[in-house]
Amino acid sequence: MSPRASKIVLPLLVVAAGLVAAAWFYPGTHGNRHAPLTLYGNVDIRQVQVAFEDSGRILSLAVDEGATVRQGQLLAQLDPARFRDAATQAQAQAAYQEQVLARLMAGSRPEEIRAAEAELSAAQATFDNAVTTLARLRTLESRHFIPKQSLDNAAAAEQTARANREKATQALRLTREGPRKEDIAAAQQALQAARAAASLAQRQLADTRLLAPAEGVVQDRIMEPGDMTSPQTPVFSLALDNPVWVRAYLAETDMGRITTGMGAWVTTDAYPGQRFHGWVGFISPSAEFTPKNVETPELRTELMYRVRIFVCNPEHRLRLGMPATVTLISSETASPPGPASCTASH
Repeated sequence: MSPRASKIVLPLLVVAAGLVAAAWFYPGTHGNRHAPLTLYGNVDIRQVQVAFEDSGRILSLAVDEGATVRQGQLLAQLDPARFRDAATQAQAQAAYQEQVLARLMAGSRPEEIRAAEAELSAAQATFDNAVTTLARLRTLESRHFIPKQSLDNAAAAEQTARANREKATQALRLTREGPRKEDIAAAQQALQAARAAASLAQRQLADTRLLAPAEGVVQDRIMEPGDMTSPQTPVFSLALDNPVWVRAYLAETDMGRITTGMGAWVTTDAYPGQRFHGWVGFISPSAEFTPKNVETPELRTELMYRVRIFVCNPEHRLRLGMPATVTLISSETASPPGPASCTASH
């Protein structure tokens, strides 16, 4: 080979060797895009500050720090005395309004109608007598047997009797017609308000029992029996640790290899040989700088995408801050797990 040919061929061989080495050391840049993708991050958990709905004095606490609780389990109890009295009062008021409405709906009783008829009869008799007396006195006054004042008194008595008869007539008509529809509607609304107040009082009484909102572990016992509490004052801090999630970061070049719902295995140094089942729950839509506490093979100056991998934690082994390694499973080889499949695998 001539020296000039060597100057051309040797650089080409060097370039070819470099390409082969790159393909050997970085298989992901070629046909191995379906190889498992590994991420690194830390375990994170959700926390709930559990507080009473109303203010009051704490009567008792049922759990202590570190206790595992299930959803709906009793955690604490307020003194229920005043809430019980308020509920009793509200129930009595609702019962009273029910009777008021029932009385209006039933209308007038037969005895009330007969009493109104009797009142009208008496008023009619009084009126008839007043008319007769007035006629007699007019005759006597025309003959100058009585003074003019007596006639005037009889005329006034006749007018009073006439008005009383009209009043009794209208009272009998109203008694026969019964209550006005507006009064019935008002009574119905009053009953509805009383029932709502009774329901609220019962709810407030039930809220004297503080229940766990979800399954988790009691992280902090903040208050003690005898303390006064309010809705703004937490009694317990509850860690919801099943599932937990791993906060990891993904390079832009690997964005095409991950989708929401993709299955994953999570391992930690604390439990070597044990794998925890997980799935991709969130991929950030925007890039950010890599946090310093995340170990990745890429340079720190590169922008990454935050990823949240939910992890089943039925035995509460994974704890806040644990370093974790996530191996993603392609959808072709495993179906995406969900919360119902939260069981640890070995």
